[in-house]
This record gives sequence, structure tokens and C-alpha cells, in this order.
Amino acid sequence: MSAVTFSTLRPARIVFACAALASLAACGGRERPQADLAASQITTIGVNSYLWRAALETVSFAPLIQADANGGVIITDWYANPTNPGERVKLTVTILDQDLRADAVRVAASRQVAQGGGWVDAPVQAATVQKLEDIILTKARDLRRKAVAS
Repeated sequence: MSAVTFSTLRPARIVFACAALASLAACGGRERPQADLAASQITTIGVNSYLWRAALETVSFAPLIQADANGGVIITDWYANPTNPGERVKLTVTILDQDLRADAVRVAASRQVAQGGGWVDAPVQAATVQKLEDIILTKARDLRRKAVAS
């Protein structure tokens, strides 16, 4: 009797195993999940691309000395506003993270004023640096919102 039971159960086991393999094969479809292009962390470059683009746009009024996307550093040359030629500024923007966060951007500014035929270092108001950081963050968020909407 056990030989008969074994021989009748063997085809059932084979059918069950084939059905299980077929159902598992259906789980591994060929479709890949699409990436969220508007994610807050975009790492095609070394830093967050929204912050990077926003920073470049924000300091585009001044000539650039260095723009290192992998290191996240933008350095401008001295810029004198045509309406106030007796004062000039130099900016360094550093993107510190791959996430779109408020603490991921730092702006350092140097200011000089014309005095006695030369340039003399002068203090930069903290509000100026804070305003530039806010402008960069606002632009980065707007870029992300536009990417989500499209």
C-alpha cells in the first residue's frame, strides 16, 4: 500500500512544485521601478542638484573662479555693483549634503571698500549671507516643485 501511495503522490508533488515555480517566476517581472526624479536627494553629481543649480543661478551676477560640482564649491571673483563701484564682494557657496535641506548650503562673503586708491577689507552683515542662503534654498525648492509637477 505504501508503494501505491508513494507512486500516486509523486505526480502530485511534481505538479505542485511546477505550479510553485511558475508563480515565483511571475514575481520577478522585467519591469523596473521608475526613479522619483524629483526626490530630495539627487546624486548624479556629488551634491544635491537642486541646490547646485539654485546656487549657480543665485551667484550668476558675478564672474566665477571655480565651480566644482563634485565637491559642491562655487567661488566667485570680486564683483563691484555698477551703481556702487566703491564696494566689491566675493562669494563662496558650499553645498554640504546630497539632501535638499536648509543646513546643506553655506555662503561665505568677503567685502572690500575702496580707500586711498586701494581696497580695504570691510565687514559683511550677517543678514546678507543669510539672505543669500535663503534665496538659494527657495530657488532649489522651486526647482524641485517644478520637477514634481512635470
